[in-house]
Amino acid sequence: MLKNPAEKYSPFTPFALPDRRWPEQRITHAPRWLSTDLRDGNQALAEPMDSARKLQFWELLLACGFKEIEVAFPSASQTDFNFVRQLIEEQRIPNDVTIQVLTQAREDLIYRTFASLQGVRQATIHLYNATAPLFRRLVFGMEKAQVVELATRSTQLIRQLCEENPQTRWQYEYSPETFCFTEADFALEICEAVAGVWQPCAERPMIINLPATVEVSTPNVYADQIEYFCRHFSRRNDVCISVHPHNDRGTGVACAELAVMAGADRVEGCLFGNGERTGNVCLVTLAMNLYSQGISPQLDFSDMPRVVEVVEICNQLPVHPRHPWAGSLAYTAFSGSHQDAIKKGFDARKAGSHWEMPYLPVDPQDIGCSYEAVIRVNSQSGKSGSAWLIEQNHGLKLPRALQQDFSQHVQQETDKHGKEMTQNALWQLFRNRYGLIPSPPLSLQHYRSDSQQDGQLRLTATVMREGKTRELTGSGNGLLSAAANAITPWLGKPFVIKDYHEHTLGVRSDSRSVAYIRCLYQDGSSRWGVGIDNDVARASLQALLNAVG
Repeated sequence: MLKNPAEKYSPFTPFALPDRRWPEQRITHAPRWLSTDLRDGNQALAEPMDSARKLQFWELLLACGFKEIEVAFPSASQTDFNFVRQLIEEQRIPNDVTIQVLTQAREDLIYRTFASLQGVRQATIHLYNATAPLFRRLVFGMEKAQVVELATRSTQLIRQLCEENPQTRWQYEYSPETFCFTEADFALEICEAVAGVWQPCAERPMIINLPATVEVSTPNVYADQIEYFCRHFSRRNDVCISVHPHNDRGTGVACAELAVMAGADRVEGCLFGNGERTGNVCLVTLAMNLYSQGISPQLDFSDMPRVVEVVEICNQLPVHPRHPWAGSLAYTAFSGSHQDAIKKGFDARKAGSHWEMPYLPVDPQDIGCSYEAVIRVNSQSGKSGSAWLIEQNHGLKLPRALQQDFSQHVQQETDKHGKEMTQNALWQLFRNRYGLIPSPPLSLQHYRSDSQQDGQLRLTATVMREGKTRELTGSGNGLLSAAANAITPWLGKPFVIKDYHEHTLGVRSDSRSVAYIRCLYQDGSSRWGVGIDNDVARASLQALLNAVG
């Protein structure tokens, strides 16, 4: 890289719009959406989709609720032409869906485009030509007047062909392809000229698309350009203003959102942002951004994992695991502090209340993602992550001190191999550490308790150790104190019960109960034990045995 990039690169010079209004606007409803996955996205693939993959993608877009879909560049390849014909001849286009096709401003390509659309119920013809100074000078060698003449002549031909085929409801879209670095006044001039030929009205709907063909400025500048155009275009009320942001600077989503605030009616893009170079704007991100603000995007991503799966199959490109909203790790927390906040959020959540959850702007279940992926445990995780997984999968609500104890053992285990710990491995570690195994070192076989005349409780218990049974007896002011007095002489290691907690594992009267006990020894060390049984007293006694065993 150059030490002084100014020697090679010039900053974009925006025009002045001191009375801009878009910063005060709010997005209160979804824009019109156009998916261009099957055309723009397809052209950007190393191996363009065959008809089978295109058809699979088409069905996905319909399932997601798209009403406008750019399906092909039919004059560019026989595959694209055939796909348009397949949709029409096999009657695969729902009555409320409009397909869109792209054509360059060439007479032969326009005729070929119309040939592909014979018999369609409704369609949008999308014409484009480049308008920026760089393209006029370097690519086409044309003056402004020649560029305008090319656009209007092509528009006149398209209008003529539309009128010759009145059985189809036609819509026309015009794109000054390199709008974002075209002079503002010239962009207005050419769009006024094109609209003058088309004469937009209810019978002849028109879209003017103002693309950020290559991102060359910050999103606020693009918003200024859109607002300036909307405020000065003479037929603003007769046309739909569409935007087609690319993502060269990584700000395509911001460009789209600010453009809508600046007056745009429609957004064109691809699922997960596929497209040339760094891609088109991501429609999934835009839609979910609206959803997270309580605004219906008018698109359905209730089964986001399925959407990701189909797009990856059709595009043969992976969706990044940390892609906003849809990535496999989009809702996952490994960090201990994040996990603690999420656990507290779930603990405090009340059914029917507004969603308020640390680090989770939407409920993953709304888009078909399970809570199992929310918290995952590795060496960076803390006590809350492990405790949350144990509670979610097994119903055990660990006392805070036990959470701290268990997290230390999890930390030791994950540090040992440096990898993420699976839920099954986590549960096995918990069981082994706290005695929830089929044959713990000290296993309660039978017990009997009796109240004595002095108010004490007498316990008689049969315990198995290393395959041998032993009967223990002890008295105390309660079941656990009697058990502790019975066990201590046998083990020869005095202890006191420091913590005791219990709860049921269900709402039925015959549900099992779980007991948690921490024993504190004279040297200051302590150990936890956990017991589960239909009989809460038996669960408590086994928890005590597991703690001292």
